[in-house]
Amino acid sequence: MVKKMKKFSFLVYHKDYDTFLQELRELGLIHVAKLDKEVPESDELNSFVAQLKSLQEAKKTIESAVREEKEKAPTNPADVELGYTIPSKIEEIEEAVAKLQQQIQVSKREHDILLPWGHFEKENISRLKKAGYKINFFSIQKSLFQEEWETTYNATIINDTSSRLHFITISKQDNVSEELALEPIELPAISLNDLSALITSLETKLKEENDKLKALAQDIPSIDAAIEDVESHISLKEVMLSTDRVADSKLMLMIGWAPAERESEIVSYLQSKDAYYEVKDPTPEDDVPIMLNNNKFFKLFEPITKLYMLPKYNELDLTGYFAPFFMIFFGLSLGDIGYGLFLFVVATAVKVWKKSALKDSMKSVLSLVQVLGASAFFCGFLTGGFFGAPLYDLDTPITNMLKENVFFNNDMMFSLAIVLGIVQIMFGMILKAINRIIQFGFVHGISTIGWIVFLLSIIFATLFPSILPMMSTTHLIIMGVSSIAIFFINTPGKNIFLNLGLGLWDTYNMATGLLGDILSYVRLFALGLSGGILASVFTSLAVGMSPDNMIAGPIVTVLIFVIGHGINIFMNTLGAIVHPMRLTYVEFFKNSDFEGGGRKYQPFH
Repeated sequence: MVKKMKKFSFLVYHKDYDTFLQELRELGLIHVAKLDKEVPESDELNSFVAQLKSLQEAKKTIESAVREEKEKAPTNPADVELGYTIPSKIEEIEEAVAKLQQQIQVSKREHDILLPWGHFEKENISRLKKAGYKINFFSIQKSLFQEEWETTYNATIINDTSSRLHFITISKQDNVSEELALEPIELPAISLNDLSALITSLETKLKEENDKLKALAQDIPSIDAAIEDVESHISLKEVMLSTDRVADSKLMLMIGWAPAERESEIVSYLQSKDAYYEVKDPTPEDDVPIMLNNNKFFKLFEPITKLYMLPKYNELDLTGYFAPFFMIFFGLSLGDIGYGLFLFVVATAVKVWKKSALKDSMKSVLSLVQVLGASAFFCGFLTGGFFGAPLYDLDTPITNMLKENVFFNNDMMFSLAIVLGIVQIMFGMILKAINRIIQFGFVHGISTIGWIVFLLSIIFATLFPSILPMMSTTHLIIMGVSSIAIFFINTPGKNIFLNLGLGLWDTYNMATGLLGDILSYVRLFALGLSGGILASVFTSLAVGMSPDNMIAGPIVTVLIFVIGHGINIFMNTLGAIVHPMRLTYVEFFKNSDFEGGGRKYQPFH
């Protein structure tokens, strides 16, 4: 459900406004409403936003650098001022790293050029040149080399690879390359040994710079503190820009929202401050921020609602209404006793072993996995699959009893999926009627109630013809009364002919859409069936493909079992989340007439 909110209006003298905002921020309970008009541009706000982005990027860079580290470095106490300096430190390190990487790249390229020639001192080349000799370096295909060059030009083979010859000529002639019709190679002005030493030195410096970056991980608490500080500045500036100036800018008018249950606390606080305030209930025109208020179980499913859209203030929160369906749908889609037990045990183990390190949000996710795993475990007894093995093939008193009372064959599972679809869609239509009555009054829900009665009468007459025969007088009276509501009271206050036209259009949409909506629930049967078949295949492969060897046999069996079922659990769990989510968002939310579009309650603090 959605928490009740109160509307607070504040009127503050402009000279006292900064102090008032600081006090309001310390209170940390007021969600400041945005102005309807366009908020003016602010260089100061843009500067804060740019600073926030820089800090966030800095944190990502550090986390990326230490992601592969096995042991986490100890962290230093948070220091806001230090946190603000870290982006510039990272920028200096990144510039140094980029420069070193470029130097290493160039040096390695030169190293590859020198490598075929081996190590030689450049001074020896210089002495030969001073003596009047010209040294030329050539690299050619073996077939092109002529032995007379050894006599004519003092050609000396330096390196003979599989396809090429590297040789030099030592001659006092200036045009050796022209006579040979070969292009000489220009070698770097450094020896191979010196170049290797340079590369090693550059790589050492590169490692030092990377280590500097990793060392900054100790100051992540400082970055977090700086991020929190700049977000606080942004929040304060946005609030100031969202304030309306009245009475020639002498007074500042601000609108805010807070949970009704905190009204007395807020009023008590405000009475001690020099500010005028007014408290009202929200009106239908108000854009009220949303704060969900569900019990501990339904709260686990709130992320699914938020992933789609928050409800509006005067609208039903459907979290508690789709949660049981979602849990059952997940169990049917996964549909294996072993898989459900695996999810439950893994989630429980993580919660126990990492209890102190887990955030509250992660604990909620793991609790949801426990609930869904338990659902898959119990729903798995309908088909009797345990990691793909048919549990009900075992001839034991327990399995025989379960098979007789619990087991569903494929036809029954198909029918169950359809029945669940009908139940959820009809339940959604009931919520639609309630929602309209809450928002607009009883008369606006009559048309939907007419559809509910009309459809339920058909279902009841189909299932219990002895009590209510199809198209009997009683049934026709029920459908007639329902039709009046459907065709003539669908838009109260409008022309009767407009109502009739809209009723016909609604009937067309219901006739074409309802069947498709119900058939969408067949996916629950299809997912469970396909997942069960794949699980059975992997179990059969694990048993059937193991060699007849005391050592290799069990190893192969375990490998195939673990890898195969690991892939299947991942894919099936993904499908078991996505498809029930789709049924919730498309079929259930649509038939519940869920509009959504609410903004999250975010108090100024």
